[in-house]
Amino acid sequence: MLKSPMLAVPAAALLLIGSVALAHTPLCSCYDNGDGTVLCEGGFSDGSSASGVAIRVLDASGNVVLDGAMSEDSEYEFQKPDGGYKVVFDAGPGHQIEIAGTDIVE
Repeated sequence: MLKSPMLAVPAAALLLIGSVALAHTPLCSCYDNGDGTVLCEGGFSDGSSASGVAIRVLDASGNVVLDGAMSEDSEYEFQKPDGGYKVVFDAGPGHQIEIAGTDIVE
């Protein structure tokens, strides 16, 4: 007996919704240490490590000042640049976070 093809549509939709629910959202927070350095911590909403994730510091003109990666502990520490800057946590398309330097406080 053949099943109705109309049943395949709801089943496919449930599979897609389930895969979206399992997706992980990138997380990144940066803190001014008060000693001229900034510490950024990253991860993912599912508890995954951000070890090796690219992280860049850009000046006010968008030029790369520092280019690195999250440590084994999902951290990145750098000397605070002079002037305006932003931090970009880049775990790939759809998984990027930009943090303005003005939002990084002690």
